[in-house]
Amino acid sequence: MLYAFELSGEHVVLPVKEVYACLSMEGLTYREHASYDQCLIVDIDGEDVEAKLQFIAGRLSMSHHILKVVGICDVETDRIIEMCDRSDISEHLSEGQTYVVRAKRAKHHGDVNREFIEGRLGGSIYRKGFRANLKEPDVTFRFIMTNKAVLGSVVATVDRGDYEHRAPHKKPFFYPGVLMPRVARALVNISRIRSDEVLFDPFSGTAGILVEGGLVGAHVIGIEVRHKISHGAKMNLDEYDAHYSLLVGDACRVPLKDSSIDAIVTDPPYGRSAAIKAESLHHLYSDSFAEMYRVLKTGKLAVVVSEMKVAEFAEKAGFSVIDVFTQKVHRSLTRIFTVLYKE
Repeated sequence: MLYAFELSGEHVVLPVKEVYACLSMEGLTYREHASYDQCLIVDIDGEDVEAKLQFIAGRLSMSHHILKVVGICDVETDRIIEMCDRSDISEHLSEGQTYVVRAKRAKHHGDVNREFIEGRLGGSIYRKGFRANLKEPDVTFRFIMTNKAVLGSVVATVDRGDYEHRAPHKKPFFYPGVLMPRVARALVNISRIRSDEVLFDPFSGTAGILVEGGLVGAHVIGIEVRHKISHGAKMNLDEYDAHYSLLVGDACRVPLKDSSIDAIVTDPPYGRSAAIKAESLHHLYSDSFAEMYRVLKTGKLAVVVSEMKVAEFAEKAGFSVIDVFTQKVHRSLTRIFTVLYKE
């Protein structure tokens, strides 16, 4: 069955990586059917697919909705109406259920008027014997105009407002230059950490990553070298009732047992301020990667955000680099995301 993930468009690669990581964690068999602007179409098999997709929606940060696909066609009015008219929607609407149609344009794709196409598609479904309800429908159909026209029924919706409420400046303790909660959550998801497992951030800062890890049910452990920042991190973790352990210490000398951690997600410092306790930036990265490798369990992942290439440090420590992608934040800042695997 085809399902569409309506992506947020904040990043080209990160939302897709997040979706696939969550599908894998839930044990679903999938293959990519098509990838469009802000819309990923995936062929998914497995048991209790829609129940698992609803659970996944509770973890995702860079998607808006998950749709069960009715049909896909060119973004032309006649083709769109024809596609809806000939589609069997018995798997989307049951007898007696009501519906509404909502349309969205991704970027500047298509020149079909949204209100017009909502009415035409709604009329097509009405002629199949169903009643519309614009205020409290049983089923919402979403029509996405991207490289193709995609029509589907909403299976699950991501609560994006939660992430806005956790914006860095709204937390009890704020320090500039931290990751936004949506990015932090996406990285936590890419690490494939599960509820009741242990997530570690050796450069925990104000605990933005740890908060997101705690909210998916992980026990989170952080190390921060600065007493003031560590105290602020505690305030933030307490605000969200995280199950956590915080240490004031050095990421180059981690007081944890070998192979005791299920996932690592971290955003190491950079520039002159990075080597607060280290002899140099090179020393900081070299020794901290060696420690990350030591404490991570075999067969698990580490996700590192940086402004410099870290593959050489990671491979020297023993990691395999399985993925690298970038995000241009602004003219002078490009983030590099490196996904590492411990053989």
